[in-house]
Amino acid sequence: MQAIKKLISANKGFLCFLLGMLLIRSAVADWYGVPSASMYPTLLIGDRIISNRLAYDVKLPFTDIVVGRIADPRRGDIVTFSSPEDGTRLVKRLIGLPGDIVEMRDEQLVINGASMSYDAATVAPPSHRMPDYEGRQLIVRESLPAMAHGVMLLPERMALRSFGPMTVPVGEYLVLGDNRDDSKDSRYIGFVPRALLTGRVSRVMFSLDPQRHYLPRVKRFGAALQDAG
Repeated sequence: MQAIKKLISANKGFLCFLLGMLLIRSAVADWYGVPSASMYPTLLIGDRIISNRLAYDVKLPFTDIVVGRIADPRRGDIVTFSSPEDGTRLVKRLIGLPGDIVEMRDEQLVINGASMSYDAATVAPPSHRMPDYEGRQLIVRESLPAMAHGVMLLPERMALRSFGPMTVPVGEYLVLGDNRDDSKDSRYIGFVPRALLTGRVSRVMFSLDPQRHYLPRVKRFGAALQDAG
């Protein structure tokens, strides 16, 4: 015990720094490396993003207990959350708000009876292509109320392209990956309760390309992720 006490005493400053960083990540802002292609073309593998944990709620550090509300999530927000299925940390786009009736018909969203509009599909540029997938990769621009964003489609991959209509329960949200044919989202894990939302992502902090020996993608440094509609 004496040895442990001496070790703690000798490293008090460093231990306080670590505790402070843990508190910040738990309650204020957390940072993530994007490990999968589920949010292409918006987020790329190798992007580093910061999640604003105070965007919606104030929570007790290291818990999902909400002690105060700041703002309501908005349709189109890119959100981080704990999966209701197994607690895995995920990042997706918020599509359905509480009370919304949402359905998808052959990749096209219908929200509260209104069909969302889509631009013509174009071939994904090399900088936004999924690695290790040789099938066709197409990008369309999906216009949601108040904002628009890119969506990736993989026509040759088996995927769930139609669902619903379903009503989003009170206090819960429907989330989808922007890579609609390669994302484990509300189609598979169900609705996400507000208490499991952990923050909102609005920019890429920096980005490293794992397909090019982790060279920096300089143009993505500080890149904004939300577009106006």
